[in-house]
Amino acid sequence: MGINILYIEDNPDNMMLVKRALESRGYKLLQAMTGVLGVSTAEAEEIDLILLDINLPDIDGYEVARRIRSSSAKKSLSYVPIIAVTANALKGDAEKALSAGCDVYMSKPINIRELWARVEAFVPSPMGPKQ
Repeated sequence: MGINILYIEDNPDNMMLVKRALESRGYKLLQAMTGVLGVSTAEAEEIDLILLDINLPDIDGYEVARRIRSSSAKKSLSYVPIIAVTANALKGDAEKALSAGCDVYMSKPINIRELWARVEAFVPSPMGPKQ
């Protein structure tokens, strides 16, 4: 059984970058291109960690985080780590993400080493630490 990471992101380039980076470390990446699909995927699958874009085409990432945290369909989602990954870098954006239920705030553009470090802080790589 692998470690499942759900990435809720509408940009295909960002999705591909993160997919390659995480799969190279042994993680399985589940993908959702909208917030609503992300919430339903989180409720339907066994998820170990969620990467969440804030600027989505339907509902924003803050609302996605709130829905995931308050899911009545799957109580365990209140404990799944959520990392907000966003281009929003204005004063107060990190606080807004944290108050919506995210555990960590990461800004774009995505730095792969930072991504690995953030993810591995919550779910160690199935392949072990990189040397």
